[in-house]
Amino acid sequence: METISPRDAQWREELRKSIPVKQRTSIPRCQMPSLDAAYRVTCNEEVNQGLSQEQAVVEATRCLDCPDPQCVTGCPVSINIPGFIKNIERGEFGQAAEVLRETSALPAVCGRVCPQEKQCESRCIYNKMKKAPVAIGYLERFAADTANAALRSGAPQPELPAEEASNGVKVAVVGSGPAGLSFAGDMARRGYKVHVFEALHEIGGVLKYGIPEFRLPNEVVDIEIEALRKMGVEFMANCVVGKTMGYDDLLNEGFRGVFVASGAGLPRFMGIPGENFVGVMSSNEYLTRVNLMGAGRPGWATPVLKGHRVAVIGGGNTAMDSCRTARRMGAEEVYIVYRRSEEEMPARVEEVIHAKEEGVTFLTLHNPVEYLSDEKGHVSAMRLQRMTLGEPDASGRRSPVPVEGDIVEMPVDEVIVSVGVSPNPLIPNSIDGLDVTRKGTLVVNDETLETTLPLLFAGGDIVRGGATVILAMGDGRRAAAAMHEKLSQAE
Repeated sequence: METISPRDAQWREELRKSIPVKQRTSIPRCQMPSLDAAYRVTCNEEVNQGLSQEQAVVEATRCLDCPDPQCVTGCPVSINIPGFIKNIERGEFGQAAEVLRETSALPAVCGRVCPQEKQCESRCIYNKMKKAPVAIGYLERFAADTANAALRSGAPQPELPAEEASNGVKVAVVGSGPAGLSFAGDMARRGYKVHVFEALHEIGGVLKYGIPEFRLPNEVVDIEIEALRKMGVEFMANCVVGKTMGYDDLLNEGFRGVFVASGAGLPRFMGIPGENFVGVMSSNEYLTRVNLMGAGRPGWATPVLKGHRVAVIGGGNTAMDSCRTARRMGAEEVYIVYRRSEEEMPARVEEVIHAKEEGVTFLTLHNPVEYLSDEKGHVSAMRLQRMTLGEPDASGRRSPVPVEGDIVEMPVDEVIVSVGVSPNPLIPNSIDGLDVTRKGTLVVNDETLETTLPLLFAGGDIVRGGATVILAMGDGRRAAAAMHEKLSQAE
């Protein structure tokens, strides 16, 4: 839980008294400005445009600064949410960003892609009043973006919290996605010499290859990475641990601890007839080609299919990213095909709304059972089984049940399969002594995230399977605290 200095406690108490609770709760939640849908499908510009200073201050004024802030308990990295919001309310935007930085290595990223409606905002006291919660995610983005803009302009910066002196101990991170970056930031603050090894040519992991720039611009990710570099974190791209460098090599080079954050980059398919036809691909391949390898952009030679009638199979955020990307790649008709109803979709509500605004058609309660091809082996149609909802499954969602004999056929010339991913098998297969689950995830201690090998920790999708950015970041923080404690005891 947060620790509040006497000075902060005083001005926060003054803020509480300055505006009556009734007046604060009468303020409607702000609306995020966004690009017009007809324009944004023609480009890759960021859709959400961010809050103005006036909007941010008004929204921050809604926060009641609860004595027992449940919003903090809903945050996997335990951000001092009332602390940064109250700084925004009094116009101390730089201080708000510093409060965020105390626990989050990627506030500008989290403010854009975290599912706040299922985490911090779901715990906001406004929900009990049957009112819209404080827009915590919008405010997080505002504070981080404002601080980054000030940094680029050369404006005087607030004094940073003192970092611990270097202890000379080297630790390695495998993977530069959200788990790895969060771990690296926390260990660097503790004085460790952190080296991050990334298999791809760009640093950022799934933040670069998996999330389109219209939702998370690469520039935003690069700014966050540069902040880690200034803390002393070293990054090595094009380095595949398990191939170009082994675990034993890391130990021989003097690394005392290793954190594996290699993600879940192995796509899943459904195992139905026709998945090997030309034009059927995973969302992982599709998004990587477009986001990381520049497919479809001037000056880039990366090939990618550009269908006119595209079906995206799945209902998660990656499916939304895929269907919205297909529209930007010129598809005239794009369909989301999902076996449950829209209410059961795991995708963020905002992403569903944006997809619909951009002309995506939702075919819910349908499930593909076969793909058909033309004489050249290119997908030309798909057969869909109509579904209905039965009893809830283990996750609490109602299970889809086929409607016997109700199958429809519809023409398509591209299919993007987004039904989940499995962990990258390279690390589990290349290090002897690691326990692995039947799903390919690494077995770790639930509290410390240490694997079955001493001082080899793991977190993010390599442990969870496919999960969210903020949950991966939370793993990075927990693993950093546990590794630090163990290394300190060994001295």
